[in-house]
Amino acid sequence: MFAMRRDSVGYILGFSTVVCLVCAIPIAAAAVMLRPRQAENQRVDRLSKVLGVAGLVSPTEELGREEVVKRFADNIIPRVVDAQTGAYVDSIDAANYDQRAASRDPAQSTSAPSNAAKVLRLPRLLVVYEQRDGDAVKSLILPIQGYGLWSTMYGYIALAADARTISGITFYEHGETPGLGGEIENPRWQARWKGRLAYNDSNRVVVQVIKGVAGPPASDPYHVDGLAGATITSRGVSNTLQFWLGPEAFGPFLDRYRSTLKDKAS
Repeated sequence: MFAMRRDSVGYILGFSTVVCLVCAIPIAAAAVMLRPRQAENQRVDRLSKVLGVAGLVSPTEELGREEVVKRFADNIIPRVVDAQTGAYVDSIDAANYDQRAASRDPAQSTSAPSNAAKVLRLPRLLVVYEQRDGDAVKSLILPIQGYGLWSTMYGYIALAADARTISGITFYEHGETPGLGGEIENPRWQARWKGRLAYNDSNRVVVQVIKGVAGPPASDPYHVDGLAGATITSRGVSNTLQFWLGPEAFGPFLDRYRSTLKDKAS
């Protein structure tokens, strides 16, 4: 084949094929070998996001892998709950349960009812991260996802021990427009959620991102400042919380949790 003239079609195709194979084999091998490390890096990054929304690490603080894992283990307990009943499912290894992966597996999920957040499939089991101080729950961190303008936005919301008051929110993956909808990642905007109420006195989800500027949490507890120039992304955040805090997702668990609080108080 290589005895052909160098400007012939056969020579060019043959040479190109050999070059592609020589380059592709080491690249493919590297991708396979690095896959476990990439998966571990993603896992640790999500642990750091849970720590961040729980207020256990500041936005400017940089932690190494070991410190992230240690701080998480010292403060956070992952639990698995049944989406339908809201009951804990302690037979599942919560530390290794991947809710996002479960939502893509027909064996572990069901078709979600029509919803404005455009969630297509709902896992039968959901993960809840409990921030604890000894035996006391300080906050509940819940994974959330919903569609904005261009993309599915993945994040976490933290509720205080009363399961009504928002103590933090974060988004760790999305494809929204930088400088507009992408401001869902801005720590200053995320800080405006602290102290807002996700539920009213009837335990109905009422928190929403409004167009314009919301008042302080004490006088305007159910509203959060809108994102300038990003009305659809803002609406997407509201829709996301309506779905995940509502009866189709974490609602049964949160109702059950609040009922337990009442029983303890009585």
